[in-house]
Amino acid sequence: MIDENSKDSCTYSHTARRQMLPFIPQSAKRVLDVGCNTGGFGQALKSIRDVEVWGVEPNTKAAEVAAGILDKVIFDIFTEETDVPDNYFDVVIFNDVLEHLIEPGEALRIAQRKLRAGGCVIASIPNVLHHGNLLHMLVEKDFKYESVGIRDKTHLRFFTRTSAIRLFTESGLKILTVQGINEDWWSPSLKRRIIYKIFAKYLEETKYLQYAIVGKPER
Repeated sequence: MIDENSKDSCTYSHTARRQMLPFIPQSAKRVLDVGCNTGGFGQALKSIRDVEVWGVEPNTKAAEVAAGILDKVIFDIFTEETDVPDNYFDVVIFNDVLEHLIEPGEALRIAQRKLRAGGCVIASIPNVLHHGNLLHMLVEKDFKYESVGIRDKTHLRFFTRTSAIRLFTESGLKILTVQGINEDWWSPSLKRRIIYKIFAKYLEETKYLQYAIVGKPER
């Protein structure tokens, strides 16, 4: 599903991803964080909730750090063979992970088997329609890969709000929530603010760096 070389790639910074915390149902007691990195999200979640958090992480150094924070960490790529129990979790979450996978739909289908009845799959997905990325392509006429961000050099897939929803629905998930997060569009430029005011509805999807999506298995 993802290049084996990712096991030796650099880790991302230890971040809490607090903007994703509100999407975890209050009833959730067991959470699987796929691509947990160093465990920052699980750490933040456990600091405010009585919850069991597992992680799956293919990077050795990141997994070692996460293992000291989360309840259990599996050093592996997320596949059908990964040693994660079925019918165990209330939530499986992918924080900016699906875009790194060759077959993100397969990951979503596997995730559904890990859920208990009533559980949900949650994802944060970068928005390729963010205005900063659009301006880069239109003004600079380029698509320059970077170390982080929407054009992260390790991204294999790129999504809009519409295509992210389609990924979920085609993977057998019923959409419960779709919400733009990390809103980033405001500028001291009066021209830009006027444009966003006049074309507010048309430009709405260009405001967000990512979309948070919550889906429930159609079963």
